[in-house]
Amino acid sequence: MKILFIGDGQLGQMLGASAISHGHECLLFSTRSNTVKPLSAQIDLQLSLSDAIEWADVVSWEHEDIPADILAAAHDKFLMDPARIKSLTDRRAEKKLFDDCRVPTSPWQTYNNADELEKILNQAEQPLVLKTARGGYDGKGQWRFRMADNPIDLAQQAGQAPGIAEHMIPFQREVSLVGARSKDGSICCYPLITNVHDRGILSYSLGAIDIVDERLQSLAEDCFRKLTDALHYVGVLAIEFFVVGEGDDAQLLVNEIAPRVHNSGHWTMTGANSSQFDLHIRALTGMPLPLLRLEPTLMINVIGADQIPAGLWHHADTDCHWYNKEPRPGRKVGHVNIRTSNRDTALTWVAQWAEKLQVLAD
Repeated sequence: MKILFIGDGQLGQMLGASAISHGHECLLFSTRSNTVKPLSAQIDLQLSLSDAIEWADVVSWEHEDIPADILAAAHDKFLMDPARIKSLTDRRAEKKLFDDCRVPTSPWQTYNNADELEKILNQAEQPLVLKTARGGYDGKGQWRFRMADNPIDLAQQAGQAPGIAEHMIPFQREVSLVGARSKDGSICCYPLITNVHDRGILSYSLGAIDIVDERLQSLAEDCFRKLTDALHYVGVLAIEFFVVGEGDDAQLLVNEIAPRVHNSGHWTMTGANSSQFDLHIRALTGMPLPLLRLEPTLMINVIGADQIPAGLWHHADTDCHWYNKEPRPGRKVGHVNIRTSNRDTALTWVAQWAEKLQVLAD
């Protein structure tokens, strides 16, 4: 099959590599340089975007924020309605989807400008998280409002663009579910994994390390089914959850979804017989989704560092991935997957290496 991916960053590159390993031909389109980049040597280097769309059997993406003209031009080659894809770039539409599907999420309301936001803040009875409706990732485009904060100052800062105000949730931990839905509606999900963030950026993920809470896993997969069915989704999608409460009283609240392969799924490149990239290719091309075999794996992001130390490249238990991006504080430039037997061993690796691998912005 011939696959065109919109985007040529690290996710597009890893999707393309998986596609080729499954015997498919692949092109990437860079929205930054407006150029088509072949990953198969036999494909003409001089293709325009319109040529690439015509060439492709299916068009997919590495990130959902696809320019409107590309959505229109490739309308018939996407496996889901482009309007639904575009809607997922707006947090207001995302939260409405959660409510429509009756998946649990934090209470929320919208604002369009600083005056509306100031009114919300003045009436607030508990702390809030403010998020721009569009854009923003890795903690960008977000503010926290605590009861002692000045509503006027924060409204002027955060209200320059439309957004949402959510209740700040006192959670025990953050987890994510990565899974795939195929064209026939079948799904395949990895276990819930714990994610740890630093200043809004994912620092590390514990992949298939913690004992799976079957009740929470079932709740998460129910949310996955409801959301992907509502979207008529095909491919890999990630859901970020807050775990609220402990033990038998623990519940999941949906924080955000990512309609694509996701950073918290990178551990699967080492820790599963089919990575999240493989699952996406299988779903796109109509191949059966697999029975998963898992190996406990720690994923540590490389953030802002200028290299991955040689000791990690040469270690028998590690797989290192460097994205060939210019390092700067707070920018993800690679990741390291580490085979590990348990949580304590994984956290020992984190203690030894995270500071060396991560340079975060102030």
